[in-house]
Amino acid sequence: MQDVLLKSIPHLAKFDNPKALKVWLYKVARNCCLSQRRKASNSPARNLSLDELMPSRFELERMLRNPEPSQEQALLSEEDAEQLKQAIMAVPILYRMVLVLHDMEELSTREVAQIMSLREGTVRMRLHRARLFLRQQLARAEDGGPITLPSLHAAAEEEERPVRCRRLFAALSDYMDGVIDDAMCDEMDRHLHDCEPCQAFLASLKNAVAQCHSYAPQCDEQRAEQLRQQLLQQYQAAVVALPK
Repeated sequence: MQDVLLKSIPHLAKFDNPKALKVWLYKVARNCCLSQRRKASNSPARNLSLDELMPSRFELERMLRNPEPSQEQALLSEEDAEQLKQAIMAVPILYRMVLVLHDMEELSTREVAQIMSLREGTVRMRLHRARLFLRQQLARAEDGGPITLPSLHAAAEEEERPVRCRRLFAALSDYMDGVIDDAMCDEMDRHLHDCEPCQAFLASLKNAVAQCHSYAPQCDEQRAEQLRQQLLQQYQAAVVALPK
């Protein structure tokens, strides 16, 4: 955060639009994070496929037996917040950035696309897969560990998933966010009305997103004051060093 703010000081006078400044600051923060990640020699970026994120029929049956709480009930306890944080950190980095910017920082798809230098369609794709991965991680944590039952992809030989369910699955985030065309929305409404497993899965995905919206990181006030003093000193030094 300090690095981002210090790098921003010489450029602030160029902005007279608060919205443009916000997007630019997020972009600087993104580049800073990626730079730190490269220095740390982390593992290469991982791509997520829809097949590995689809629920098994066993998991769908569990969801039908144990319905998800409503979004209004998704307020997080301290333990839940830590569990959510760990689940988010497990999301592959390129997908995690989109998830955090959209569902936690509550930026629009267009703003995320500008920050990430991506097309809006790519942002929507990464957001959906990030949400699915997060939902999967939270479900595993709730069950006390990795799910050992076969995934739907692995179980395809014993029971093929209906094509309509698979098509709906790929468009769930757009449906949830209301950015889907009317014809597809009507088709999904009809399908969900008749398909209880898809209803259960949609409720589970909505609950994961609601947890992101309600997450509020805990701040150590003493450490925050130390950082504020350090940043103030660096800011004052940077102002003095600015060309007259």
